[in-house]
Amino acid sequence: MMKFDETVINQLIKERRSVFPKDYTGEKVDDAIVRQMLENANWAPTHKLTEPWRFVVFSGEGLKKLAAFQSECYKKVTTADGTFKDDRYQNLMKKPFECSHIIAVGMKRDEKKGVPEIEEVGAVFCAIENMYLTATAYGIGCYLSTGGITSFEEAKEFFGLGQEDKLLGFLNIGMPKSELPERRRKAIAEKVRWVN
Repeated sequence: MMKFDETVINQLIKERRSVFPKDYTGEKVDDAIVRQMLENANWAPTHKLTEPWRFVVFSGEGLKKLAAFQSECYKKVTTADGTFKDDRYQNLMKKPFECSHIIAVGMKRDEKKGVPEIEEVGAVFCAIENMYLTATAYGIGCYLSTGGITSFEEAKEFFGLGQEDKLLGFLNIGMPKSELPERRRKAIAEKVRWVN
C-alpha cells in the first residue's frame, strides 16, 4: 500500500471548513477545479458499489435558472401551506449570485434497495466531504446548505431525481475574501470511550 505524508492529510482535514457565500469575492472558480472536486467525490466509499451520488452543477447563466426555480418553487409550496415568507423568497432569488458555482447534491436510491437508505445517504455525505477536502486543497471556499427547497418533494424533478431519491442540499462554491479564522473543536477524549 502506498504511504502518504500523514502531516499533509492531517493538516488538510484540520483546515477544512465551511465558507459562507457572503464571504466570497465574486471571482469565478476555474471549472477544472470543480471537475476535480466532482472526480474526487466519485471515489467516496459506497456499499455494494451503488454509487448513489448525483450532482447538478450551476454556473454562469445556470445560476439564474437555479435562482428562478428555487424561489418560485418555494413560493408555490409555502403559499399553498400558509408558511410563505417574503424575505426567504428574496434570499432564494439573490443568494446564488454570490457564488461562482452551486452543486445540487442528490441521492439516487438503488432500485433493488439492497442497501439501507441511511447507508446511501452516508455515501453521498462522504462524497461531499471529498469535495470539501479538495476545495480546501485548492484554496477554494465551499458551504453545504441544506435549507431552502432541499426538503421539498416538488423540487426533485428539476434536479433529475425520482420519488425514491433525495435532494440532500446545495454545495456553494466561491473564492474566499480573506484568511479564514482558526477552527475550534472540543478535545476528542471527551467523545471517545475505549474498551480494551
